[in-house]
Amino acid sequence: MLTYRNRLHLMAGLGAATLFGTRAQAATAYPRRPIELIVPFAAGGGTDLVARAFADAAKPHLDKAIGVVNRTGGAGAVGLSEIMAARPDGYKLGLGTVELTMLPHMGLVSFKADDFLPVARLNADPSAVTVKVDAPWKTLQEYLDYAKANPGKVRVGNSGTGGIWHLATEALADKTGVKFNSIPYDGAAPAVTALLGGHIEAVGVSPAEVSAQVAAGQLRILGVMADERLTAFPEVPTFKESGVDITVGTWRGIFAQKRTPDDVVQILRTASRETANEPGFKETLKKMNLNWAYLDGPQFAEQVKAQSDTFAVLMKRIGLAR
Repeated sequence: MLTYRNRLHLMAGLGAATLFGTRAQAATAYPRRPIELIVPFAAGGGTDLVARAFADAAKPHLDKAIGVVNRTGGAGAVGLSEIMAARPDGYKLGLGTVELTMLPHMGLVSFKADDFLPVARLNADPSAVTVKVDAPWKTLQEYLDYAKANPGKVRVGNSGTGGIWHLATEALADKTGVKFNSIPYDGAAPAVTALLGGHIEAVGVSPAEVSAQVAAGQLRILGVMADERLTAFPEVPTFKESGVDITVGTWRGIFAQKRTPDDVVQILRTASRETANEPGFKETLKKMNLNWAYLDGPQFAEQVKAQSDTFAVLMKRIGLAR
């Protein structure tokens, strides 16, 4: 017969085993309900398109569906703040953008870049200058010459004050000595709509976000802030080719709340890798002229840290930092 002390040890051991088993079950059971994917910008923009393509392609790799929810405002600040404040259980994720490494330096948000847990980078795109097809400028140099001769007259739409497309315009101004009038919108799509309506003279968003209008003969891309010409737009020169040595762009990726348990994060990393490598996901991005640029969580985290440090210096120099 077991002694009283032995019985206590046995009961304690069984309790620990039960607790361990419960935790293991919890990990393998995730997700047990639908996952919410927060998009910090308006529907129809590049970030929204990547999110919806990812949610659709992830269906074979997660037991529950991903629902995309747009939370606009503040150049992504509203949506990013919601991601940062989410319950750390993996049921509210975010399609984060490079703005989460920029907004903290402006003093506009309560979060820092390291308050987020990078799961996977999915996409990366450069900024571009796009005008209406009937605009008087056929080249980037003509556009810059006009803007320099007419300080503040050229209105350039962006996805929100302090966002990457705003920074791209301000970085261009800093590089060339030209003064633009930056006009913020709640995403790239509203900015493009404003350009089509003649309310502004240009947008500084990504080529993918104007590709449909370019194909329809409504808009013209004057140049891209990339190291090389884009495969989707081989006729469009880089800024470097036009004599302006500047490279600015965004990335988009899956982020979780910082305190999300490791077992849940590992499930998300695996599902994100498998989803990103789905031929259908790659083809969808290609059709939308969005660049596939997968990075696993740890490598993505290194990029986030490095860019946060870089933007801290750049934004201070151009007067956007506080």
